[in-house]
Amino acid sequence: MGVPGLDAVLDGGLPSRRLYLVQGDPGVGKTTLAMQFLLEGVRKGESGLYVTLSETREEIEIVARSHGWDLSQIQLYELSTIEEQIRGDSESTFFHPSEVELNRTIGALIAEVERVNPVRVVFDSLSEMRMLADTPLRYRRQILQLKQFFAGRNCTVIFLDDRSSGKHDLQVESIAHGVLCLTSESPEYGVSRRQLRVLKIRGSEYREGTHDFVLRRGGLMVFPRLVAGEHHSDFVREDFASGNKELDALMGGGLGRGTSNMFMGPPGTGKSTLALQFAISAAERGEKSMMFIFDETTGTLKNRAAQVGLDLEKHEENGLIQIQQIDPAEISPGEMVHRIRQCVSEEGVKMVVIDSINGYLNAMPEARYLTLQLHELLAYLNQQGIVTIMVLAQQGLIGLMKSTVDLTYLADMVVLSRFYESRGEVKRALSVIKKRSGNHERTIREMWLGKNGISLGKPLRNLQGVLTGVPEFVDGKADEEDADL
Repeated sequence: MGVPGLDAVLDGGLPSRRLYLVQGDPGVGKTTLAMQFLLEGVRKGESGLYVTLSETREEIEIVARSHGWDLSQIQLYELSTIEEQIRGDSESTFFHPSEVELNRTIGALIAEVERVNPVRVVFDSLSEMRMLADTPLRYRRQILQLKQFFAGRNCTVIFLDDRSSGKHDLQVESIAHGVLCLTSESPEYGVSRRQLRVLKIRGSEYREGTHDFVLRRGGLMVFPRLVAGEHHSDFVREDFASGNKELDALMGGGLGRGTSNMFMGPPGTGKSTLALQFAISAAERGEKSMMFIFDETTGTLKNRAAQVGLDLEKHEENGLIQIQQIDPAEISPGEMVHRIRQCVSEEGVKMVVIDSINGYLNAMPEARYLTLQLHELLAYLNQQGIVTIMVLAQQGLIGLMKSTVDLTYLADMVVLSRFYESRGEVKRALSVIKKRSGNHERTIREMWLGKNGISLGKPLRNLQGVLTGVPEFVDGKADEEDADL
């Protein structure tokens, strides 16, 4: 097809010598897709014909130049040329004028196809042909005539339809060998979210569901929906250490390779710094990490890392830590998944940090799809042996904490950070709530962030209610049941 990602959705591409329908509202990208289809044919040495019934040659060439394309090797045939050919013909008083005009238009189109003898043909668009036909019966008859004409030729045809007659033109859909539907939604804030869906391809497998795509300079780019079950890799299951002995002891040796981990707590409790600690440790071992940050700028992150003694800039310069600052209003969920997959498959990244899931949630058009997409993404990363860290900021500072969405069941490890009050001071506490891949401490420890990095204190055994934010001192000796440590 010539559209990055679309061949993966179509399981290799469109079967040749068939007639296809591409439908979508004006401005969604149909014309651009059609041009990419014809230009791909040029690259393969196949002749192409673009029949434009709705736009002038100048308008088509403007679109091509905006993408940096040269259409000189593609034959362009416009409606005005057809009108000039039939203008001098005598008028008929026996047939309806619309039927005469449509027949002559179709005849001119067929003559041009026979002259050029193209391998790839695009008709843009069916709305003009529908208006010429005047009645649904005459319109369907002419579409069938075109289909029968192309059936005897070595030609792949794409009809573009702007759906001016309604959301679905069942007459053409039933005739076409395959149907692709392009849609666009405009959120209250941010860029439009475009999606592609294959309604049918006769006799061919394709990836069902909706697939995000973007329309930028250079054309369409489709992001196929991720299916984790199609991606498996062998890797050694071992601990991914942080380089901090106290922290690794609390986590039972560190984070497991091929696991997803959630660092959750109110803002300011050190969640992002914990993630940075693991990234720095990986870099010192020569392993690459990728950080997708939603909630702060790259400059702020580097400055904060320097304040706690973490040399982030050095490892960023040598390429072992990469940082992508994400604007949720400018990226679709499909593109986000595509970027993560690129990091893993092409750049050899061993750890992925999403800071934060709250920002990732804002990039979703509808919240109910977040868990489904995250489940596929995390399963994919786990099967590649990647260590995934998700940062989740909870609402509130002290007391009852709330989360915008409960995703803890997706995580293999959950690390909880809290503010708590003690003797007139606000302190930080850290604990591991669960770990599927091994044992861990069940204690709650005080955590400090200073010039020397992260430090953990002894278990807070004389305090009860630390996780509520306002603990109470308890009398008596510490519990001697240390079997869980």
